[in-house]
Amino acid sequence: MPDQDRTVYSTATGRICPNCGRPIAACICNKAVTRPPGDGVARVGRESKGRKGKTVTLVTGLRGSDDDLRALLSELKRLCGAGGALKEGVLEIQGDHRDAIVDELKKRGYKVKKAG
Repeated sequence: MPDQDRTVYSTATGRICPNCGRPIAACICNKAVTRPPGDGVARVGRESKGRKGKTVTLVTGLRGSDDDLRALLSELKRLCGAGGALKEGVLEIQGDHRDAIVDELKKRGYKVKKAG
């Protein structure tokens, strides 16, 4: 029964990872998780399912680091005049801006497909 007596919180370090027993900030369990690399073709689609009827434009399949994708997302949000987020390598921009995003990505030299 030693598994039931694990420390989950310490006042000195905060939350403890249940797998490796280290503080969450120094946890090595989730470091190995990486997202799959994109194929280099940007797919621009529209989704409203599960978003209470609100439409979101999704850009998937882009290669690059999270910092590169954040910079691109920032410029696309500015172009569209909308908010957005980066979630697991997918750029989400609020509203239906597929045409504007496809045009901008083509200008930047990306291979682009309109999906959905």
